[in-house]
Amino acid sequence: MPVSLRGEFLVLLRNRKWWIVISGLTLLMFLTGCTAATEAITTDQMSGSGSWWTRNVVYWFSLMLDKFAEWFGGEYGLSILLLTIIVRTIILPLMIKQYKNTKAMQALQPEMKKVREKYKDDPKKQQEEMMKLYQTNQVNPLAGCLPLIVQMPIFIALYTSINKNIEIREHTFIGFELGLSPNNSGHWYYYLIPLAAAITTLIQSVMMSKQQTMVGPMKGLMYIFPVMIFVMAINFPVALPLYWIYSNIYTIIQNYFMYSRSPKPAVVDDAVAPKQNQKSKKSGKGKEARGK
Repeated sequence: MPVSLRGEFLVLLRNRKWWIVISGLTLLMFLTGCTAATEAITTDQMSGSGSWWTRNVVYWFSLMLDKFAEWFGGEYGLSILLLTIIVRTIILPLMIKQYKNTKAMQALQPEMKKVREKYKDDPKKQQEEMMKLYQTNQVNPLAGCLPLIVQMPIFIALYTSINKNIEIREHTFIGFELGLSPNNSGHWYYYLIPLAAAITTLIQSVMMSKQQTMVGPMKGLMYIFPVMIFVMAINFPVALPLYWIYSNIYTIIQNYFMYSRSPKPAVVDDAVAPKQNQKSKKSGKGKEARGK
């Protein structure tokens, strides 16, 4: 394997955030594709379910959605919107902490690069020095994963509540039956919801990329991720990609205010740096020759 390609592959492996995202999406695809169709029941029936997950987690999500829908005259689409705002506001402190941690990690990039170059033949020592660097500067490389870990159970619980709650499954919001997936709807316009989910995901990813330098496979994943969202959304009940759209819009607005005044980090690509160094050395020798 070429050195540059191997380096990019190792960078991808080190980015635990992407592995958590991919693992979570794989789990959601498994739940959608492999779970047998369940009988629709009421929220009250969920409270007496024999399943611990349904009784203690899904029930409360279903209850919140029912209560919020009552406030909006039975509109579950608006109920999901309110739930989204509440959930995203609760995890907002985690997002702010993630943002600060990301900026700290960017500031450490030159030092991290020196450690990798110094101990490139000793992975164990390199890892030890990296941990010392993180501890000295009070940076947590896993902080960026925490908001994702918090949201994954929400996605799964929401999917299950939509799949089980008879009120949500049979409700229609702006012409879309929330319990029906685009692939099973028989109507072309149902695909507008997955498309909107993919587009808002792409906008969110592009905004993040302006603050985090991405190269190689990491940059490719930024464009693959919205495609994965679209493929899953066409198989999910409409209510779930609707939640994603609301969540993405919230994140886009949040990132606009969070990143709008933050300059893009100036990070030099490892592959370009040696060439620039060689050019500077040659120019230096040329000046010395002319001086002589």
